[in-house]
Amino acid sequence: MTLPTDKPRAAADTLRGGPRLRRVRTGVPLSLLIPALIGVAFLTAPLIALLVRTPWHSLPTQLTSPDVWQALQLSLICATLATGVSLVIGVPLAWLLARVDFPGRGLVRALVTLPLVLPPVVGGVALLMALGRNGIVGQWLDAWFGITLPFTTAGVVIAEAFVAMPFLVISVEGTLRAADPRYEEAAATLGASRFTAFRRVTLPLIAPGIAAGAVLAWARALGEFGATITFAGNFPGRTQTMPLAVYLALQSDPEAAIALSLVLLAVSIAVLAGLRDRWMSAG
Repeated sequence: MTLPTDKPRAAADTLRGGPRLRRVRTGVPLSLLIPALIGVAFLTAPLIALLVRTPWHSLPTQLTSPDVWQALQLSLICATLATGVSLVIGVPLAWLLARVDFPGRGLVRALVTLPLVLPPVVGGVALLMALGRNGIVGQWLDAWFGITLPFTTAGVVIAEAFVAMPFLVISVEGTLRAADPRYEEAAATLGASRFTAFRRVTLPLIAPGIAAGAVLAWARALGEFGATITFAGNFPGRTQTMPLAVYLALQSDPEAAIALSLVLLAVSIAVLAGLRDRWMSAG
């Protein structure tokens, strides 16, 4: 029953398409607020401590030393090459998982994403068992082609690609599943081959997802430690990347370790800032 005083409001609600829900403001319960604040402090306190303890007066000297530049240059080169490897084989793999229905697809997806949760040291040991000089694949590479991957710069790239490629695959597969496959079907009806449709239609559609996945893979490769030191070792100028240099400097020169850590922190913040627009639009 509608009261006479409610008739104007009911008429206005009818014109709007229905009654408008009222927002009820409620207070934040302490049982949720306190753990949330503890979580914020737990995640930010180490980063703040790193900034507080940074030797700002000697930071330029630390960052311009030849060893730091050597490790930084090697890290940037290896991370970029690992990202390139991930793009070449990761994008087709993501397309296969998103577009082709084949037996065991769930198992393949689980194996592809396993490096995300696998301890990096275990990944390094697995790479040694597979690609080492006596590994199941590495022994044939050494005997037939004379190729030895462990404890080389190429080994760094392989180790970083192993742990970073799942980030790219997950990002690209999600973008492919969100893309409308009817565009590819329309291209096929116009006479385009499957590969041409992928190259001319699908790739432009999923380019933002590929870019986001590549940035995440690059950042993960740049910060890789466990698999790298296990499979490639820690040789200055050849396999010593920035995370390995931080670990080594922490034992003899803590100020240098803090300076190197600050560089990696700055790179991580830059990556998050670069992906912020994509995350906000996805939300």
